[in-house]
Amino acid sequence: MKIAFTSTGPMLDNEIEARFGRCAYFLIVDPDTMEFEAIPNPNLSLAADAGSKSAQLMADKGVPVVLTGNCGPKAIQTFDAAGITVMTGIIGKVRHVVKRFKEGTLSYTTGTSVQRHFGMGTGARPAMNNDVPNVEP
Repeated sequence: MKIAFTSTGPMLDNEIEARFGRCAYFLIVDPDTMEFEAIPNPNLSLAADAGSKSAQLMADKGVPVVLTGNCGPKAIQTFDAAGITVMTGIIGKVRHVVKRFKEGTLSYTTGTSVQRHFGMGTGARPAMNNDVPNVEP
């Protein structure tokens, strides 16, 4: 089984990208052999629908599972229609995440983790489970 990861670059030692539809690369990895295919994201600069088009790309590649930092509602809708499981809240180097996935020790959530157009902003990110929000006194 091959699984897909969003990545900041084309190598297994790159970090998981927080934005699904606007990630720099998709890495499709065979967790047993660690062989992988790096796919530059053709939807990175789209004005709209980057998430759903990127989800369709993953469906076209035939991956049953996608691991990413965050995923919006349009992408989740496309994944659901294609029967693809999406694991969100993933952080770390792709290589290490593959290992944790194989070991069954990966902590993740499923479903929509951000609102529409999340990836279009700069610097903003949703609070993760262990983040402490900044509160002004």
